Amino acid sequence: MRRPVILSAVVLFCALFVAGSPALTKQLFYGGILRIPRFIASSPAEKAVEQSAQRVGERMLYDIKIGSIYLGKAEFHHVSRVDFAGKPANLVTFKTELARFTDLEKIYSDASSFLPLRVERFVSTWPVPEEIIEVYRQDDFTLNIKKIKGDKQESVVIKKDSVIHNAVMLPFYVRMMPELSVGWSMRAALPNQSFKINLVSIENVTVPAGTFSAYYFSSEPAKFEIWVSADSRRIPLKIKGAGLMGYTLVLREYKDAPVKE
Repeated sequence: MRRPVILSAVVLFCALFVAGSPALTKQLFYGGILRIPRFIASSPAEKAVEQSAQRVGERMLYDIKIGSIYLGKAEFHHVSRVDFAGKPANLVTFKTELARFTDLEKIYSDASSFLPLRVERFVSTWPVPEEIIEVYRQDDFTLNIKKIKGDKQESVVIKKDSVIHNAVMLPFYVRMMPELSVGWSMRAALPNQSFKINLVSIENVTVPAGTFSAYYFSSEPAKFEIWVSADSRRIPLKIKGAGLMGYTLVLREYKDAPVKE
């Protein structure tokens, strides 16, 4: 049944379903085998960590559409700062709700960079729900994925030659860049593909939450387009997948993090 895969693409950059490698492994990745990446084991930049902490409590509600057709909604919530194996990390959730389908992701990421460390994903596939656990080892560019569906379990290991991004967190990783100007670019590696992200222009974009001046990003090859507010908040306003079945997330409501005393 293809529907869960297609709907998961809505969450993962609207068309980038994070598929596993065909090579299976019996290696488990709970507890002691999990190593903290070097970039977080070293002292993270205090300014970046502080900026990350200031976003705790932030919420973004998106409409999911194909063209003008409304399919459902998705919500990003920066839940809290947590201790992850003795180091500071962010805990965020990303929940997608469509007709007869729910996909909830709990994502732990590095406090200074938002690079993913662990993802716990719960998908209400019919007739058997599926649980997916991803563990990112950014020090050796390895991703371990465990899938549990009913009484069936499967483990895969994916090896890359650079840090591995999580599609949900990638726009938020870009948010933490200290400076952005037209012509800026970066290479990004998802588990099953790599691409270049280019900052093409600064333009106005209108979404249900309002009209904003926005950084407009596109990818090479053409996989997605992203609009991020060109202000200090850098809110992901619109994320559009490429192709005939390209899904679009548009910001309906933004709730800033509460003011810290």
